[in-house]
Amino acid sequence: MTVDDDHHAICTLLYRYAELLDAGDFASVGELFADADITIRGEVTGHGAAHVRAMFETMVVVHPDGTPRTRHLITNPIIDFDGRDNARVRSCYTVLQQREARIDIVASGRHLDTMARRGGEWTFTSRDYGYLELVGDTSEHLRAQSR
Repeated sequence: MTVDDDHHAICTLLYRYAELLDAGDFASVGELFADADITIRGEVTGHGAAHVRAMFETMVVVHPDGTPRTRHLITNPIIDFDGRDNARVRSCYTVLQQREARIDIVASGRHLDTMARRGGEWTFTSRDYGYLELVGDTSEHLRAQSR
């Protein structure tokens, strides 16, 4: 793979995360992190698919259509390669949510990820969720204990 191919594959993984989260497919979101540590500002809070699935099932409000009625926009990926098979990735996210007749921005922040190429595919090895920077009304997005 070329550096451009790797960049594309890593960005696709970031975007797949957003697509699955918006679909309410928390099991598949979890599978993306099957071999990953989950951290909050560097402190490990859990590891692997089951942890990530449970985290989202506990935190996120799922509406009657089976989704969180959100659109996670992943932007500005900055990828720093550490050799051929490891990368540190910084990206921004903005969460839009449909409410009645309007769409609101409910959250924005940054993801700090590490990734590794395993079996020819890029995969998450860690994600730090500790950089939520802008918060709107999350009452229809996050359960009360998660806000």
